[in-house]
Amino acid sequence: MGADDHREKAGQQSIGVGLVTVSDTRTPETDQNYHYQRGRLEELGHQVIAYRIIKDEPDQVAAALVDMVETPAVRIVLFNGGTGIAPRDTTYDVISRMLEKTLPGFGEIFRMLSYQEVGAAAILSRATAGVYKSTFVASMPGSPNAVQVALEKIILPEINHLAWEVTRKG
Repeated sequence: MGADDHREKAGQQSIGVGLVTVSDTRTPETDQNYHYQRGRLEELGHQVIAYRIIKDEPDQVAAALVDMVETPAVRIVLFNGGTGIAPRDTTYDVISRMLEKTLPGFGEIFRMLSYQEVGAAAILSRATAGVYKSTFVASMPGSPNAVQVALEKIILPEINHLAWEVTRKG
C-alpha cells in the first residue's frame, strides 16, 4: 500500500493539535505563531486542544511534551522556537532525546525549503519531528516565516496521514 492509499484510508477528519511556543519574551497576545497556526488549523477543520508558552529550559520543554501527549484528543504536537544553535536553544536537544521514532525527512525537507528562501543560513535550523507515545511531534524554528513554511508545506498536506499512521494497527 502506497502513500496515496494511506492518505485515502486516513480520510479527512478533524485532528486535535497541541501548540507549544518556546520563548522568553512572547505572551499569548504577542504570539504571532500561535495566532497563525490556530487560524490555519481551524480554517481546515482541525482543533487546537491545548496551547502553552514556555521558556527554553530543558525541564519545561520535557514537561510540555509529556503534558501535551497526555491531553485527551491531542494527536499532533507542534513546538516552535528553541531549535537554533545558540547556547540557550535546547528544544531540539530535549525533543530529539524523547522521540521514540524520528522522521529525518521533516528536518531535511524543512531545511531544503528554508534554503530556497534564506540561503545557506538554513543550516542553522535543527527542525525535527517524530513520534512520542503514539503522537506526531514536530519542532520548528520560532520565526513566523519558518512556522509558515513548516505548517503549509510539510505538516498540513500530511496532517491526517500523520495522525492516522501513528495510531494504526498493522
